[in-house]
Amino acid sequence: MFTGKSWQKLKIFAGAFCVIAVTPFCEVNTSAMAADTVIIRYGPLKDSVSLAELKKAVETGKLPDSLELYTKRMTEEQRQFLLGGLKNTIPINVVTLDRLINTQIGTTILSDISTAINRKDQAGVKAIKAGLILGANSPQGLSVLSFIEAYPSKHLQINLPQAINVLRNLNSAFFRTQRFMLAIAPLLNPTEVKFNSALDPAEAGKAEVQTLSLSYNDQKRQRQIPVDIYFSTTATVNKPLIVFSHGLGSVGTDLRYLAKHLASHGYVVAAPEHPGSNEASSNAAYQGKKRLVEPQEFLDRPRDISFILDELEKLNQSPNNPLQGKLATNNVMVVGHSFGGGTALALAGGELQIDHLKQKCQRNLVKGSLGEVVQCVAQELPEKTYQLRDGRVKQAIALNPISSLMFGDSGLAKIQIPTLVFASSADKTTPALTEQVLSFAKIRSPKWLVGVIGASHLSVKDPDFTVDQSHIPDTPILSREITGEQAKDVRKFLCAITLAMAAQLTPEASQYAPFLTSEYAQIASTRLFPFRIVRELPPQVLEMMAGQ
Repeated sequence: MFTGKSWQKLKIFAGAFCVIAVTPFCEVNTSAMAADTVIIRYGPLKDSVSLAELKKAVETGKLPDSLELYTKRMTEEQRQFLLGGLKNTIPINVVTLDRLINTQIGTTILSDISTAINRKDQAGVKAIKAGLILGANSPQGLSVLSFIEAYPSKHLQINLPQAINVLRNLNSAFFRTQRFMLAIAPLLNPTEVKFNSALDPAEAGKAEVQTLSLSYNDQKRQRQIPVDIYFSTTATVNKPLIVFSHGLGSVGTDLRYLAKHLASHGYVVAAPEHPGSNEASSNAAYQGKKRLVEPQEFLDRPRDISFILDELEKLNQSPNNPLQGKLATNNVMVVGHSFGGGTALALAGGELQIDHLKQKCQRNLVKGSLGEVVQCVAQELPEKTYQLRDGRVKQAIALNPISSLMFGDSGLAKIQIPTLVFASSADKTTPALTEQVLSFAKIRSPKWLVGVIGASHLSVKDPDFTVDQSHIPDTPILSREITGEQAKDVRKFLCAITLAMAAQLTPEASQYAPFLTSEYAQIASTRLFPFRIVRELPPQVLEMMAGQ
């Protein structure tokens, strides 16, 4: 989710907005046009700092002496984080911002944040919206300082204890994941194992990979769907067709290294691009031309895959093309990342449960991860449930999927095919506990839970399509991703287990089954990334989860 160039834009926005939401600068004495003094309130106590001092802090890199009561308890890293939050300017235009904050989800989040703002007129949400819009419209663009300066009130008074409470609850699912991982670590500690195999599924195959780029028009839904097909001369209909589904704001090539790996072993991989939630669509949203994602996209994405399978079946029977007779369109494995992971689970039979989603999305959304916020978009769909299963899909792999809200309490129990769920412990976008571990427990079909300790949301992504992370601030919502060369061990491991999973639909299943075991995960682990594979969660873990 939010991969490609749009990820960079979203991270800057989310990081700075997080600071705007919780920076404990209080009561702003202002003229109708600008504020000049900020007051921090803690019960009957208050401290003040001028806006001019804050602006000077941005220039000098030194926090004002008037805030020493608070800053002296900060670490140097915390001070730099606060200064960075003051410096950040959010590259977002007024039209786009207006659309974001005036959606049902945006209003719910701002309503939660406004509990930290004391106003006699109870217009906290309206005032925050006005401050954001006016700040974005200022010459310097939207920042913490321009928001404070533009806040439309003589006094902006923030309750510091409540502001701290909001901060603590931001993306609580991620921090619950960290506590959970620490608690279960002793239960999943590796033991000495012996693992011998002549195979190495992490190594590339010997076949030379070719790529065929096609584009299909679904006239019924008015969607033009490009698709890259990876294959080799060793491709055969005896191996399953593998179809990818990318994340929100991403491109069809975001797992290209994995597609090439599978194709080198004789598989055919189709990587379509979802036109309503790809990078081009997200760029249009940031330009204020459309919503970031429409509710209908939760239905259109699985239907994109089904449509592509229909078209590939026609291609399979068409003469004079290199793929004739090589496409096993009735024996498919789908692999999806993030939003695409949710798409994969829906195609596997996971039922979208909208009534449950509406209930969950009505309360305290500020606590949610970005993955939860995106899922809440689907609450606008008109029906109570949706079943999008495609019977041609025989296996599914969901990488860092969104799943916690959209499938309700029982939607994932309707999956009837073998399913592998992949989780990363340092994923703030789709936190492992809520989005993968709890969801894995609901699946009743044959299943695998793969955990990578230390990996983040984009660690599986092709490094050629991942933006530079060096300037990304660390916030409760988002942080610098572990990608590129740093994550090469993660991608190598993913190549191995994906190949092993695909082989379960071939006569070679027994040869590759050992690579889907806890023993293989242990010997494949590296110093930076311990890997874990389980088929079922231990009873002690289930007891811990019951309290989550």
